[in-house]
Amino acid sequence: MKMIISIAALLLCGALLYGQEDAASHKARYDRQTRVVGASGVGVETILDRWEADFPEDPAMLEGRYKFYLEKSRSSEVVSKDTPKYLGAAPVLTLKDSTGRDVFYYQEDFYVDSLFALSQSAIDKAVAVAPNELAYRVDKITSLMLYEKGSPDLATAELLKLIAYNRDARPSWTYYGTSVGEDIFISTVQEYCYNYFRFATPDSYEAFLKVSEAMLKLYPSNTDFLSNVGSYWLVYRQKPRQALKWYNKVLKIEPDNYTAAKNCVLLARTEKDTKLEKKYLPALIRATDSEMERASCEARLAVLNKK
Repeated sequence: MKMIISIAALLLCGALLYGQEDAASHKARYDRQTRVVGASGVGVETILDRWEADFPEDPAMLEGRYKFYLEKSRSSEVVSKDTPKYLGAAPVLTLKDSTGRDVFYYQEDFYVDSLFALSQSAIDKAVAVAPNELAYRVDKITSLMLYEKGSPDLATAELLKLIAYNRDARPSWTYYGTSVGEDIFISTVQEYCYNYFRFATPDSYEAFLKVSEAMLKLYPSNTDFLSNVGSYWLVYRQKPRQALKWYNKVLKIEPDNYTAAKNCVLLARTEKDTKLEKKYLPALIRATDSEMERASCEARLAVLNKK
């Protein structure tokens, strides 16, 4: 009886091992094919179909589906705008019209809604199977930001959901299977804030503030998100005195914070407040890595000290 049980156990282990190797072989074939033809090129869908038939809940396969449909849904067009910057990007070409006015041309991506929806369904399943895999969360939010552009309502809702999950579940995050610390989660959210700010639309600025405030509830001493709120008030709302309150919070925690010191000096110069500029120049002198900027600030401070 013991011999029969042992043989059965060996057969079971062999079957499990074979299944793992087979899943890995699907992934290896997929990786080889996409390196050559891209995420939606010839042969990729066939590989995904076979992979799904054997492992319908493999999150790596589901991510492959997501990338397949996302790329299938995307097309690029050259569009003209009357502004020298659009969604944070510089024009690919600038020409004059018949009146001599500059016309700026940008390459912009557009998406077929039906195919984009399929990509979202696939990545939603991957997140459901592996909720602590940060890469799939990034896939979801990034694609929504690309789709919505300067009006990132869905992307913001998904990002706030991610922040709430981090708060409530305190997950052990991984990135493609490798354990990562909470600092990676924080820097990931800050990267999205950077893109909100770069898009420079009313909706993206409001999303920038909303996400930064949500993060400050979890990390009240994080100087990046404190600076974000200051920059919202300074750049978008153009209320320098309100911005100054937030930059002061940063400098109280981190006296040599370059972003806060720099913005305080710029703010003072914009307001033509030499007393305020004199106050913050020493912090900028300490914080900067640029010898040229340091020398310029020291010279300016010397002039102000003589007045």
